[in-house]
Amino acid sequence: MARIDSFLNALSSWSHPNERFARTSEAHQHEARVKASHACLSKVWLRLLAVLLIGFASLETRATPVTVLQVKDAIGPASADYVIRGIAKAADAGAPLVVIQLDTPGGLDISMRQIIQAILASRVPVAVFVSPEGARAASAGTYILYASHIAAMAPATTLGAATPVAIGLPGAERKPPVQDKGGGPDGSSKDDPDQAGPRPASTAPADVVAAKQVHDAAAFIRGLAQQRGRNAEWAERAVREAVSLTATEALREKVVDVIAEDVDDLLAQIDGRRVHIHGADITLSTRGLAQQAMLPDWRQRLLSVLANPSFALILMMIGIYGLMFEFSSPGFGLPGTVGAICLLLAMFALQLLPVNYAGLALIILGLALLAAEVVTPTLGVLGAGGVVAFVAGGLLLFDRDVPGLGLPLTLIFGLAASSVAVVLFAGGMALRARRRPIVSGCEEMKGAEGVVLERAGSGAWIQIHGERWRATSTDPLQPGQRVRVVGLQGLTLEVRTETGPITPGDTA
Repeated sequence: MARIDSFLNALSSWSHPNERFARTSEAHQHEARVKASHACLSKVWLRLLAVLLIGFASLETRATPVTVLQVKDAIGPASADYVIRGIAKAADAGAPLVVIQLDTPGGLDISMRQIIQAILASRVPVAVFVSPEGARAASAGTYILYASHIAAMAPATTLGAATPVAIGLPGAERKPPVQDKGGGPDGSSKDDPDQAGPRPASTAPADVVAAKQVHDAAAFIRGLAQQRGRNAEWAERAVREAVSLTATEALREKVVDVIAEDVDDLLAQIDGRRVHIHGADITLSTRGLAQQAMLPDWRQRLLSVLANPSFALILMMIGIYGLMFEFSSPGFGLPGTVGAICLLLAMFALQLLPVNYAGLALIILGLALLAAEVVTPTLGVLGAGGVVAFVAGGLLLFDRDVPGLGLPLTLIFGLAASSVAVVLFAGGMALRARRRPIVSGCEEMKGAEGVVLERAGSGAWIQIHGERWRATSTDPLQPGQRVRVVGLQGLTLEVRTETGPITPGDTA
C-alpha cells in the first residue's frame, strides 16, 4: 500500500512539471534575496567599523598632543620643579614629544643637574628649543641643550658662556684662559700623532676650588656631547673659555640639530628623525601634531616667587621687625603673627638658594645693632655700625655673578635707609615721650594745686583733680584756701597754702 502511494505521488509530480519548476525557481530567488541582504548587512557593518576605527584613531591623536614647557627665567628650584613635573606628566599622558622652549641667562648648578637628570631618564623624547628670536641659552642653558634628544634654535638666538661661577665672595678675580702649547721651554708645540686638529684651550684658575669646578663642568658637558653625538670640542671650549655661538654657527658646528622659526616648523623638520632612548631607537612622527602648553601651577608659581633672592630678603626683614615690635610691645598679636609667618617663609626661601652664611650673619647683626640704638643712648654709634653691617651682609648674601641671584644695590641701600628711618622714628617717639610731663603716680601729685574743703582735726580734706585727699600742713588751713602739694606720706598729702581764695568748682 505504501508503495502504491509513493508511485502515485511520483506520477503526480511528473504529470505537473510546470508547477515543480515554479517551486524550484521561487526557492532560488528567496535564497538569492537572503544572500543579497547578508552582503548588504556585511557592507554596512564594515563601513560602521571603519568609521569607529577612524574616530578612535582621531580621539587618540587628539588625546596625546606634544607637550610644550616654557622656561623664560634663571634656572632655579622653581624652574627645575616645573620641568621635572612636566616631563613626568607628559610621560604619563603618553605624549609623543616634550618641547622645552628655553630662554635663560643661566642659573644654579644643582637645579640645572636636576633638569638634566630628568631629561636623561625621560621615557619621552625631549627637544630643547631656544626661542623666540632674541632668546639665549647661556651658562646652565647650554648644558640643558646638550642633554636633550633634539637640540634646536630659532634665528637670532645664542648659546654658550658655560663657565661655572663659584658661590662666594662676589667679583672674585680669576686668571684669563691660557692656550695650552704643549711644548718645551721655547713655547713651540709638539706634534702628537694620536690627536688631530687644535687642542682645546685650558685655563689657569686662581685657586684649586675654581679649577675643580671648571674641570668637573668640562667633563660633564663633554659626556653629554658624546652621548648625544654633538660637538664635544666646542662644548669644552664653552666651559673653559666662555665662548658663545649664534644659531647659524651652532648648526654649522654641529652643536644643534635644526634651526626652526617656531614649534610647528620644529615638528615638521624633525619628523622622521631617530632618537635613542634607554637602549631603543625611536622614529619621531611629529609632522602636524597638536600642541599643548603646560603652564606652571600655583605651587610652582609660589615657589618661583619665594625663591627670588630679593623677595626672600624682604620677607626676612618683615619677619625680624614684626617679632621685635611684638616683643617690645606685647599684646597686639598681629605684628608677631605676621612676623613669624614671614620669617618662616624667608627661612624656607633661603634654604632653596645658595646663601653665604657670613652675609646672613652680618644682616642679622646689623638689624640687632639698629634695634639696640633705639634703647641705648650711644649717640648713633650702634646705628651707624648696624647700617654698615647690613649693607655688607646684603652684598655678600648672594653672588652677584650668578644670573638671577644678585641683589640689586638699590634694594640693599633702600632697605638700609628704611631701617634707619624706622630707628629714627622710634628714637624720636621715645625722646618725645621722655620729655612729656608726668600724668600719673606720686610724681605727678607734687606741685598740683587744690582747694581746702573742710578741716579735720590737725589736718584738712582737700580736693585735687576731682578727688578728696587728706592733707596736713605747717600753715593753718581754712575752707576755701588754695593749696599746693609739696610731698606725699602714704595716702596723706603735705601741702602749703597759696594766696588768694578759690571756690571748690575752680579745681578739676
